Amino acid sequence: MSSIKLKAKVEGDNVEVKALMTHPMETGQRKDKKTGELVPAHFIQDITVTAGDKTILTAKWGGSVSKNPYLAFSYKGKAGDKVKLAWTDNKGEKDAAETDVA
Repeated sequence: MSSIKLKAKVEGDNVEVKALMTHPMETGQRKDKKTGELVPAHFIQDITVTAGDKTILTAKWGGSVSKNPYLAFSYKGKAGDKVKLAWTDNKGEKDAAETDVA
């Protein structure tokens, strides 16, 4: 099951895309309250969003982005487009989700 909730809908001439990603987004600078040890860094680094075969957004993130990040943006598109969001984190873990524009 994907850790990404992805929605895309037409708003006039644009498509509004909203994504909620479940991820711990640890900076590597926080100490565990029980052990006092640093919690290892674990954050999403790369995000790519495509509509059909066209890349419409790329992003580079770091440890300063909050836990369970939310991303919203719009692009020139139409109903029926297939939108795919994929991320890779600093540990090499990956996830992706896909939806049709309504």
